[in-house]
Amino acid sequence: DQVLEGEATMETIDLIEKTARVIADTADCAIGFSAANMVLKGVTGFRDDYEEHVRYGKCLGSLEQPVPCVALCPAGVDIPGYIALVAEGRYQDAVRLIRKDNPFPTACALVCEHPCEARCRRNMIDTSVNIRGMKLAAVDNAGHVPAPQKAEPTGKRVAIIGGGPSGLSAAYYLQLMGHQTTVYEMHKQLGGMLYYGIPSYRLPRERLKEDIDTILSTGVEVHLESPVGDGEGCVSMTKLREQYDAIYISIGAHTDKKVGLEGEDARGVISAVEMLGELADGGTIDMKGKKVAVIGGGNVAMDVTRSAIRLGAEDVTVVYRRRQVDMTALAEEVRSAIAEGAQIRELHAPVRIETNENNEVTALIAQPKLIGKVGRDGRPAPADSSQPEVRIPCDIVVVAIGQGIETHYFEDAGIPIKHGVIAAENWSAVENAPGVFAGGDCVTGPATAIRAIAAGKVAAANIDNYLGYNHIISTDVEIPAPRIKDYPACGRINVKERDASERKKDFDAVECSLTQEEICQEAGRCLRCDHFGFGILKGGRETKW
Repeated sequence: DQVLEGEATMETIDLIEKTARVIADTADCAIGFSAANMVLKGVTGFRDDYEEHVRYGKCLGSLEQPVPCVALCPAGVDIPGYIALVAEGRYQDAVRLIRKDNPFPTACALVCEHPCEARCRRNMIDTSVNIRGMKLAAVDNAGHVPAPQKAEPTGKRVAIIGGGPSGLSAAYYLQLMGHQTTVYEMHKQLGGMLYYGIPSYRLPRERLKEDIDTILSTGVEVHLESPVGDGEGCVSMTKLREQYDAIYISIGAHTDKKVGLEGEDARGVISAVEMLGELADGGTIDMKGKKVAVIGGGNVAMDVTRSAIRLGAEDVTVVYRRRQVDMTALAEEVRSAIAEGAQIRELHAPVRIETNENNEVTALIAQPKLIGKVGRDGRPAPADSSQPEVRIPCDIVVVAIGQGIETHYFEDAGIPIKHGVIAAENWSAVENAPGVFAGGDCVTGPATAIRAIAAGKVAAANIDNYLGYNHIISTDVEIPAPRIKDYPACGRINVKERDASERKKDFDAVECSLTQEEICQEAGRCLRCDHFGFGILKGGRETKW
């Protein structure tokens, strides 16, 4: 009542959550447990709505997209639509619908962090629909789905610097609009961090190629091993601005960050970016029979951990200064790493790297921590403890604490840089540089693939507008009408992985396809919020952009 009547504070929300959690954990009757659990799911899944009431006394204002899962998808993919298509076995139509907003359906089906599931209204009944799993079902069963027909050529040319998910997404949509795009990529392969930052056991190269081949089929021109800069063999910004009507900068986060430890320059210390990049290019790193310590707690840390196990490491230990539950890595990635044999040394902050007389790594020294007060990010911060330092014997230390952007040349070329990233408007235009746009990691800092894809989509629309056009991207896929039926509580079907004892021996794909029976059951759990509830009052979906 205090929240609705405008008398609440931010502490009130915390009190609601705490009270509901206590009741859910201690209630002796089903009514108490169920009621408390419903409140708990509401306040955790829709916290921003509560905060909007506390701050402004009204419901969340961003109701242009009232379907919760779609609202939380950075690219605005029509999630209820493609799940309904999957439910009817119309897999090719599902892929067509996804591509209206995301030209990487296969890659995202395998590695997307699925933020959409956090707001799935199914959470109010049991747990969220396996949205990523439904996308996987679509791409696994659709076969080849060609790109849609392009608009008439406009004669306009756009240069795209960076062949990662953001740059290729912009290229795809600009090609559909009739503009000719040319991608300049500094590496040997397209894909950016999808290729160089994600191991093949999570995203097999042939599956990534499916998406890239479809994008290139629209007529995108590509120059590989063509960095933009002022050195030998580089292409200058001045030349690009002379030759093209617009430029989109979408370079990824390919440089590593130093942790700042004593001994970090020792032999045997490598960065996660370096390790994953070497493996992506077909190289290998000698870890057979060695002890490996990984510093970090994100998805990249889990990627190098599981890769080290596959490279034959005798022992792999993840050293993290917070608790395991506070890791930013997806929970399923952490569970999989542990199942494959990794150890998690939580609440241990690296202090220094011990070396021998040959400057070779012999151990990682860590300081045990206490769990402390909750910070602004909602996670308890680590606090100092009086416990003695711990010596973790190892031969190799992999640093996985984040990536950076290489912006020096662009700054010299007059592109504004703030806090290590390119200063661009939220609609991708770069300040004081007419015709130059930027998006993805080089603007936001390292982020997820789906956010990079969304940035490419936004850039394409605004570049099209800058060039004097207003092309529409749409699809004629007809969405099945929802069925009036009961939606009883039902367990979620998760994508299975190969047995840990087998999958840890190779870099083959770890996830298994869903069966038709599993697909039908899981797709049937979708509540069709595009039709039922406020979604239908707003039209249910956006059919074009």
